[in-house]
Amino acid sequence: MKKLIKILFFISILAFIGLIGYAYIGPFFGADFSAPQTEVRQPLILNAD
Repeated sequence: MKKLIKILFFISILAFIGLIGYAYIGPFFGADFSAPQTEVRQPLILNAD
């Protein structure tokens, strides 16, 4: 049981390092992490009675 927990811990550390690496190296391989930017306009009706 202790060996299984050790392996799961090791795999989670490797996954975390891989995620960080992908975040830094991903844009060089064409991954775009920026949010889409579009202008949104909505009419606003104020009831000033």
